[in-house]
Amino acid sequence: MESSVSLEIAKHTLLIFGIILGIGTLSGLLARMARVPDVVVFLLVGMLIGPSMLGFVDIRADSTVNQLILIFGSSYILFDGGASIKLSVLKEVWITILIIATVGVLITAAITGAAAYYFLGVPVIVALLLGATLASTDPATLVPVFKQIKIKERVAQTVMTESAFNDAMGAIVTFAVLAVAMGAGEFSAADSLIDLLKQAILGTVIGGVLGYAAAMLIAHEKFGFLTEYAPVVTLMAVIGAYMGADGAHASGFMAVFVFGIMLGNQDALGLKRSHEDHKILEDFIMTTAFVMRLFIFILLGTQVDFALMNQYLWAGVAVVTVFMLVARPVTVFLCALPDRRAKWSFKEMLFMCWTRETGVIPGALAGMLVGMKAPGADIIASVTFIAILMTILIQATTTKWLARKLGLLVEE
Repeated sequence: MESSVSLEIAKHTLLIFGIILGIGTLSGLLARMARVPDVVVFLLVGMLIGPSMLGFVDIRADSTVNQLILIFGSSYILFDGGASIKLSVLKEVWITILIIATVGVLITAAITGAAAYYFLGVPVIVALLLGATLASTDPATLVPVFKQIKIKERVAQTVMTESAFNDAMGAIVTFAVLAVAMGAGEFSAADSLIDLLKQAILGTVIGGVLGYAAAMLIAHEKFGFLTEYAPVVTLMAVIGAYMGADGAHASGFMAVFVFGIMLGNQDALGLKRSHEDHKILEDFIMTTAFVMRLFIFILLGTQVDFALMNQYLWAGVAVVTVFMLVARPVTVFLCALPDRRAKWSFKEMLFMCWTRETGVIPGALAGMLVGMKAPGADIIASVTFIAILMTILIQATTTKWLARKLGLLVEE
């Protein structure tokens, strides 16, 4: 009887996967015809077929299947983003990235928290917890947008790299505030800084070592005996980088991002591959990344809780408006202006002010707070869903238009 039940569950899950793949493929085609980032269409379609509307797909946010897709999908998308980063570009802007991914998270959290305290009327600690949850940008959203819309190189790569590096900082701040909110401890700036450095250094080392090893195995003249299996090597290494960093209590997302950078800069490592081999791997990564973001954003759309959102709708919209139009611009200008080496123009900083979509990572943090029964968790989850919808539907759809207006769009 048990095997029969397991078989039926497996069949049902397989059917849902088929539905998501079929609808997602058509949605991707629709997005291309409409010339908008496909994550926008995936999110809307997910909301349409979710349990709140048509009910075609119903996978709980805390289910094993959803968590598996979320972890591996986000890791692979982040690896894809890292592979498109050029070390020569990062050398120009590393100071901005370092400041905005650390101090910038604190600035965003503080301003958003103040808005939450004013508009929602919640206790200060709950307001700060909401600000910390929303403070990090989302690589799973930003990387696909910049892969589809060609923006001036250093601007796009700065925003993508920031989104990879600030996840660790966002999580640290969130759980530090949570410890205070639940009476489990007091906030310690020194301990948090040490934890951040540990996560950053370990994640970078693990990703760098695995990235170099993978590049050697698929591109070295003597030791590249896995050249024909390069796609499989990337899958194994992405999983290994994430799990290795996670097991060492470091940032798994940072590890896979650095792994991608290593693999994408093989020439800088003295390794070369034939054009044909490079093309095969590139096509595989592009297809796999498309499937991953298809699953992630359709499932994210199906999990939008409209009833919960309605409870705090207008106050939540006000908080997110301050978050988008005040917190982000203040963060960008305070963190980018001191970097005299990068010589940011006003138009470049203006574009970075507008580009900070919220998505999978803040959504996952909000879900964890609900599961832990944190103070104000329902309010935080509600406003987080509002932030996800507003930033993706408004900012992602206008990215190309704004880049063109500011003269930052690289025409194909």
